[in-house]
Amino acid sequence: MSLWLDLAGCEYRIAYVNGGGLRTRYLEAGREGRENSKEALIFLHGSGGYLEAYTKNIPAHAKHMRVFAIDMIGHGWTDKPDHPYEPKHYVKHLLDFCDAMGLERVHLSGESLGGWVATHFASTHPGRTGKIILNTAAGVHYDPAVSARIHEMSIKAAENPSRENIKKRLEWLMLDPSIVTEEMVDLRYKVYTLPNFGRVMRNVMCLHTAEFRVPNLISDEECARITAPTLVIWTSHDPGSTIEVGKKLAGMIRGSKFVVMDKCGHWPQFEDPDNFNRLQLEFLGAA
Repeated sequence: MSLWLDLAGCEYRIAYVNGGGLRTRYLEAGREGRENSKEALIFLHGSGGYLEAYTKNIPAHAKHMRVFAIDMIGHGWTDKPDHPYEPKHYVKHLLDFCDAMGLERVHLSGESLGGWVATHFASTHPGRTGKIILNTAAGVHYDPAVSARIHEMSIKAAENPSRENIKKRLEWLMLDPSIVTEEMVDLRYKVYTLPNFGRVMRNVMCLHTAEFRVPNLISDEECARITAPTLVIWTSHDPGSTIEVGKKLAGMIRGSKFVVMDKCGHWPQFEDPDNFNRLQLEFLGAA
């Protein structure tokens, strides 16, 4: 089934906006009667991803609220300045996007890298943050072996963008690799064959090197500044970390709720969208 069939019957648009000097690609849905709303939900993808990671989630949420999914700095078809991307750069870009769209307060749902960014945003901009959902969030710990494997797979897929290499990188995300479709491979192939994308991927994947990851790990002090109601979603078969890592993150954020989704890998919003959507909408008070 095509990713775009997930959006059938949902009013949406894909457009670009200048976010702090960066041409930023975004999808907006739930616009009817909400165009002037200064509050919204923003979906944030993982490393090497793009807004299409949320096609199975946008329609369910757009029934209740204004919804955005964005290509973060260096990702998808958003501009790609040539420097290593640290959490502070993603947070600044997200804040610039919110300002460009007139959003005064946002709920954030971030997967992997997106969860890391959401944590930093909530900590540094509490007045702009509603609720946050941290979905198999990165940045909680440093496992050299896991980081090295992800780094190697990602660089290989970008510097030698064969469909086979890209498919292997996508399959790593899923508990059941058979759900990776040719369309998903083709979409990522189109991104990974953009000019100089091998260099871009090295900037993206800097957070899987000790030099950049360790200084940027989510800290107790940072979490102590988070006042946003928080839902931490983990999975039974996350290839990047254990359930204990998820519990650690939840324990660092005062009053957070912790949920484990069974029979999922690193993309529960895609692997089990009905359950993911239900959990998130209940947490947002929209179910």
